[in-house]
Amino acid sequence: MTNDDRPTIDVVVPVFGNWHLTERCLAHLSAQTVPHRIIVVDDAGPDDTVQRLRDGYPQVTVVALDRNLGFAGACNRGIAAGDGDIVVLVNNDVEAEPDLLERLVDPLNRDPAVGSSAPLLLKPDGRVDAFGICADVTMAGFVRYNGSDVDAITSGAPAPRLLGPYGAVAAYRRSALHEVHAFDEGIRMYGEELDLALRLSARNWSTAAVSDARGVHLGGATSGRGSAQQRERAGFGRGYLLRAYGVMRTRHALRAMVTEAIVCAGDLVMSRDLASTRGRLAGWRAGRTAGDRPLRIPGIDRGIGFIASLQLRLGDRRA
Repeated sequence: MTNDDRPTIDVVVPVFGNWHLTERCLAHLSAQTVPHRIIVVDDAGPDDTVQRLRDGYPQVTVVALDRNLGFAGACNRGIAAGDGDIVVLVNNDVEAEPDLLERLVDPLNRDPAVGSSAPLLLKPDGRVDAFGICADVTMAGFVRYNGSDVDAITSGAPAPRLLGPYGAVAAYRRSALHEVHAFDEGIRMYGEELDLALRLSARNWSTAAVSDARGVHLGGATSGRGSAQQRERAGFGRGYLLRAYGVMRTRHALRAMVTEAIVCAGDLVMSRDLASTRGRLAGWRAGRTAGDRPLRIPGIDRGIGFIASLQLRLGDRRA
């Protein structure tokens, strides 16, 4: 903590090319209303981001990786490079409002039981992109409120239970991250924030949704929304977690099998490829070495039934 009892903040920005987005992201971060340290992790990107940062941004800590580690690995290296009380992950395709950091870290500053917090991210058209994530009993994760009007949040209508923050912007207490060993690098991209949220919940860390901490998420800047690469990576994360959490050994196995069959069949029909299926099979194989996962996870929303989970998938374009 600083002398005035405000938490110190590390902002970790993992990047892979797209300098124009990184430049805009840093401009918005420079306008924040609270002090913070920016750590940009270049994940062995294809452009001159590292040189641009070193030439024009002396206030930014640069971590240049010599090989691509994926989102989880890049975030872990960025987390390790700092020492702030709170770590805020920010994708380079996010434009943060000036008070986003100040409002987002407030719940962690006020309550020592809060291990993470989620902002309200908007799409460029003003609709909701994400207000945290939730998960059902098969460990399937979903983005809350995706595609909804902001009024759906402010009206107080029932919503799936918050499990943790969405990866585009996510705040974590550093001590909580240390307790669960941060991200599992077996998942290179998509599903890693869900796994982290599940493990934090299992350790009884609570989470907070902060509706007045806002930013615009441009979305899909690296892989492209709905691309075969994106769907395969998302499928990998799903297969990995199915095996890591032993879902197929639980009473929810049949539901999980039926759901995954529907998703893969839909992917084949709509996209005319087997990207989701390939990803799930590869993730299932990789999940064998994931290590033990907790069985008791308080943050799971047991009220999300089979039909509701399919409806949520329609709103989650990464599924």
